[in-house]
Amino acid sequence: MTRNQGRHRFSRRTKLTAGVTGLALTIGLAVAISTTGDQGTAQADGADISLFTDITKQQRNVRAPRPQRGASTGTFTVDCGRNENGHFNPDNFIAQPGVRNGAQHLHDYVGNVSTDADSTNESLLEAETTCKNGDQSTYFWPVIRIDRENEDEEPGKPNDAEVECPDVQRKLRTVPRQAKAEVDRNLKALKDQISEANARLKASADVDDPNFVNNAVLGPLRDKRTATIDRITQALARAGQRPRWLRRLAPCTVKDGDANDAKVAEAAQEAEADAPEKGDGKSASDENELPGNEGEVLRPEVDITFRGSPAGKVEAMPQFLRVLYGDAKVSTNGPKNARKSWTCTGFEDKVLIDKYPICPEGSKVKRIHDFANCWDGKNTDSANHRDHMTYADENGKCPRGFRTVPQLRISLTYDIPRDVQAAGQYAVDAFPQEKHNPFSDHDDFANVMSQEIMNRLVQCVNSGRRCKE
Repeated sequence: MTRNQGRHRFSRRTKLTAGVTGLALTIGLAVAISTTGDQGTAQADGADISLFTDITKQQRNVRAPRPQRGASTGTFTVDCGRNENGHFNPDNFIAQPGVRNGAQHLHDYVGNVSTDADSTNESLLEAETTCKNGDQSTYFWPVIRIDRENEDEEPGKPNDAEVECPDVQRKLRTVPRQAKAEVDRNLKALKDQISEANARLKASADVDDPNFVNNAVLGPLRDKRTATIDRITQALARAGQRPRWLRRLAPCTVKDGDANDAKVAEAAQEAEADAPEKGDGKSASDENELPGNEGEVLRPEVDITFRGSPAGKVEAMPQFLRVLYGDAKVSTNGPKNARKSWTCTGFEDKVLIDKYPICPEGSKVKRIHDFANCWDGKNTDSANHRDHMTYADENGKCPRGFRTVPQLRISLTYDIPRDVQAAGQYAVDAFPQEKHNPFSDHDDFANVMSQEIMNRLVQCVNSGRRCKE
């Protein structure tokens, strides 16, 4: 699959300013229902070739601590699938709650199907899950992409670029008679707003400002649409309906107008008519292209396993505990919280590196994320989302005042052609300033297990059994 199959073609500047295009895997075609925001300065596509290395030439650096008397040696594996339902978004409700596109890169989810920027403890408890045992926890990490091409497009907006917005009218399957006049009036206002935005976009074709589209077109349009959609919601509420999901249709994006885009837009409108509401875990677009993060998104084999401690028994995690792995902004924050995550199958117990591995024939690229397993015994989160959790020492012992909880290990295995590895044509999604640095790899977990499941987990790990659910 080449980069341009089945996606919108933008000029480089339009990609950087048009906001985020999400994905609706329900139809396999792009649907522009996404957010705008400050995208920063996106870098050239792909990671620098110096960030890739032959795994067979690396020195062994993985040494597991020897189990002590009373160690908890069991494991508890949860089968949550491999995101078959296509739950992707560029949000992070732990680090940036309420901020759409707060991550500026795409996250891959398993577990809780409702997770997005607006998630709360209550909303997570009410949602369905992909985990076979009913675990409603949320597990998410940045996607890996294959990008076989580098586009060197000239800056500028195509003359036929236009604003594309979700069709609010098609989401309103029934409108009560007493609300119809007011709803119709506001639906017309939404159309007028799009026309005005397109006129402004066309008039700005020669503006040499990479932030113009977001700041002068999409941002104001989103605000106007939000106010108008709120009026529609209020009219429906007075008539006995309250579709709380309508506000999610306010953001728009920009597309150019080639023939392929016309077909995609037509399909997108059909998809919007049946688009899932908040809480079903599906996002909008088939390519998941974001500024600076482009290419074919890969789905890994996912292994979620909770492990014990070589130093003793573990105790239950509290419900709603948040735990971060790694650091998404290592270039800014330094290496303190960053972790070496990368290896190849067959090398897991020998080598973990902070570069992209080039694996030998028959071996697959693998990411291993071992989360902190020492809890302060009081807090489910902290101001920096880290101080309430820490890692055990080299012997597996937690610091004074911390309690040992099961250690979550998320292993992600990718079938990446070896020529792609050797050419440096795969990379992890990242904040623009990270330039796809593999050392910025990270992972996020929020525990929404029932007490019953958590008790089974602890009993299994402490008794030395190998449990799979």
